[in-house]
Amino acid sequence: MKQYSSDVEAVQDLVAKYRELRSEIGKVIIGQDEVVRDVIISIFSRGHCLLVGVPGLAKTLLVNTIARSLGLTYNRIQFTPDLMPSDIIGTEVLDENRQFRFIKGPLFANIILADEINRTPPKTQSALLESMQEYAVTAAGKRYPLDQPFFVLATQNPIEQEGTYPLPEAQLDRFMFNVLLTYPAFEEEVTVVKNTTSNYSPELKPVLNGEEIRFFQELVRRIPIPDNVLQYAVTLAAKTRPNTPAATAQVNQYVSWGAGPRASQYLVIGAKCHAALNGKFSPDAEDVRAVAVPILRHRIVRNYRAEADGISVEAIIEGLLK
Repeated sequence: MKQYSSDVEAVQDLVAKYRELRSEIGKVIIGQDEVVRDVIISIFSRGHCLLVGVPGLAKTLLVNTIARSLGLTYNRIQFTPDLMPSDIIGTEVLDENRQFRFIKGPLFANIILADEINRTPPKTQSALLESMQEYAVTAAGKRYPLDQPFFVLATQNPIEQEGTYPLPEAQLDRFMFNVLLTYPAFEEEVTVVKNTTSNYSPELKPVLNGEEIRFFQELVRRIPIPDNVLQYAVTLAAKTRPNTPAATAQVNQYVSWGAGPRASQYLVIGAKCHAALNGKFSPDAEDVRAVAVPILRHRIVRNYRAEADGISVEAIIEGLLK
C-alpha cells in the first residue's frame, strides 16, 4: 500500500487510478459511461447498486469486468423462486469428526451480482439485505463477518412482472443507486457485435486491490464539505416529501411518499466521491446534482395522479433540480 504525504496527494492518485480503471473497463464495456461511473462511485462510497434493464445489456459482463479490474473476488447468484437463504449464505454440515462445520455460500466474496433479485421470495431477499446493511451474515445463531470491501450489485428486469416478488420501498432504500440501463447507440452496438463475434479477448490488469479500495473509501469520507452544500443536499431530499414545509407544488400534487434521511446521507457521500473522482478537494452543489437522479429515483413514490398524467419520477426530480 502506497504511503501518501497528504490527503491532497491521495485524491490526485485516486483520480489517476479512476482514469486507469475506466480505460481497463472500456476494453470490454462499450459505452454505458454513466452506468460505469455510478457503479464505481457506489464502490468508493461503500454503497450498493440496483441495475434495472432488459436482458442482453451486459449487466453480468459489466460486474465481472469491474471485479477483474479491481482485483476482487466475484460471485454471481441467479435468484429463482426456489432459492433458500442457506443457498446464498451457506450451511452447517456434520463432518467426519461428528462436528458441525459451516460451509460458506457464494455471498462470501467482495463483489456479488444478485441477478434478478425480484425473482426470489422475501425470506431470501432479506438474507441478502442483512449482509448489505450489517456486512455480516447469521447462520445457526452465529454471526460471520464478510470480507471487505463488500459490494452488492442487484439486477431487475423491468419487463416481466409475473412470478416476481417486488422489493418493498424499505428494502429498495438500502441501495445507494438505482441505475437504468438503456439500449446502446448504433455505433456502440456495431462495435459490441464486432468484438463479441470475433476472437477478440482483451486482457485486463487489476488497477486496485482490496486494501487500496478500503483506503480510498475512508479518504472519500474524510473529504470536507461546505455547510451550504450539505444543507443543499438535505434540502433537496426534504423537497421530495409531500405536505411538508419544503415540498414543492409539483411534489404535493404527484408524490405519495418522499425520500428519507438515508437519501440525504447518500447525496452527501456521493457528491464527495463524484468531486474526488473529478480532481476536486471539496464538493459543490453541482456534484450533488450529478448523483441526485439515481439516488432519489427509487425513493420517491408517485401517486395515481402522476401515473394518469404521465409524470415520471425523473421529471419530478428534474423539477426539483432546476
